[in-house]
Amino acid sequence: MKDAVHLPHVDTWVFDLDNTLYPADAEVMAQVDKKMTQYVMKLLDLDWDSARKVQKRYWRTYGTTLNGLMSNHTVDMGEFLDFVHDVDHSVITPDPELAAHVGRLDGKRLVFTNGSRKHAEKVIDRLGLNGLFDDLYDIEAAEYLPKPHRESFERFTGHFGIQGDRSIMFEDSARNLETAAGLGFTTVLVRAHEHDPHGESAGPGDHPDHVHYAVDCLRSFLARVR
Repeated sequence: MKDAVHLPHVDTWVFDLDNTLYPADAEVMAQVDKKMTQYVMKLLDLDWDSARKVQKRYWRTYGTTLNGLMSNHTVDMGEFLDFVHDVDHSVITPDPELAAHVGRLDGKRLVFTNGSRKHAEKVIDRLGLNGLFDDLYDIEAAEYLPKPHRESFERFTGHFGIQGDRSIMFEDSARNLETAAGLGFTTVLVRAHEHDPHGESAGPGDHPDHVHYAVDCLRSFLARVR
């Protein structure tokens, strides 16, 4: 085993959901990504390629496709979330080893996701992590303001009364971690590599200064925490 990781200052463990709690090669987000394109096609009456360009532009500009749609069009948020998260969760492999590592973390454990609570609950159930988190904070709880917006993080930390300098965040998104680091969080980038549908995560040995740890496997990193 690699050297132990000592994090005595941490009393709050914050986990992103997709491509973080489960590996990106599970192909959940690839399904969600396609469903988003289909939704944009239907809403804006576009062909696939045009809808794809709009979807990606909104994601880059607003943080999520939904936030972009809300800013430029009339959209039923609940309908959107239900549609894009209606995917095959059976591609996620239960992970009892991960459950054991999460279960032994001392302090508050939270999930902070730009997805829906219903989707998060399905992912957690499939992984076998039920009962291991104190709460889930989804895009509806954030009033549809997504990560990486600082105000979204401030709503999250305020809601749970947590301090950034006593918290750690696990994410597959380096830009989300930039906001977290700015609030004092210790940051861990879980690399998604080529499976990231947005092509945003850093590759091996390539990560910005605001990323304190960059790992290929969440389970293996948690095994080293002391």
